[in-house]
Amino acid sequence: MLLSIDWDAYSGCAEFVFDAPIWGTPDRDHHRLQGWRERAFKRGGADWSVLDADFPLYSGWEALRQYAGRPAFVTLSHEAAREWLEGFPGREVLNIDSHHDLGNLRGDAARWRPGNWAGLGLAAGLIAGYTVRYPGWHAGLMVAEGYDLERTRQELAGRLDAELLEKVELERGPHLPPRSEVEALLLVQSPAWTNPAHDPAFLRLAEQLGAAALGEAPKRR
Repeated sequence: MLLSIDWDAYSGCAEFVFDAPIWGTPDRDHHRLQGWRERAFKRGGADWSVLDADFPLYSGWEALRQYAGRPAFVTLSHEAAREWLEGFPGREVLNIDSHHDLGNLRGDAARWRPGNWAGLGLAAGLIAGYTVRYPGWHAGLMVAEGYDLERTRQELAGRLDAELLEKVELERGPHLPPRSEVEALLLVQSPAWTNPAHDPAFLRLAEQLGAAALGEAPKRR
């Protein structure tokens, strides 16, 4: 299988944090840096440490180091996923993520973007079957996609063709696939959604995995 890891599955938020990106945010340069500066300023701090309580780095990401030695790639956003999929076409894909990435409600539905790469990959035959595994902390956050999997699947039924939806599985939990089952992985920073204080851990992980750059490089904010 192919394993996609979006850092926002680990760099997340606490409950009742109403300026958290998980409530909805565009993926533009402003939201990748300035939006986080504004959150820090609201909390009275001049550095990223004031964000720790509301935007923690959840445990479990450390186990990703087990995939060192597997073909690995690192990128800023899932916009680069098409190139990754084209290098390994027709595989099963497991995406550990806070978002299903199966379709956007706005914009050009045919253009590959971070929010629709999985849906377009399925439609193009680049993905044989797709599982999104939401992080365990979604169980305590009602606004999160992974809080109520049946609700999320019903929402997807209004966006995806039935034939494609049959190839989609929604799960929630911390477990990772055995190293032997992972053919290649993609590590995605998603800076509009992830706390800048966690950039050093992300970049160290990419280095430990020996990840090659794909598309736009991750940011050190």
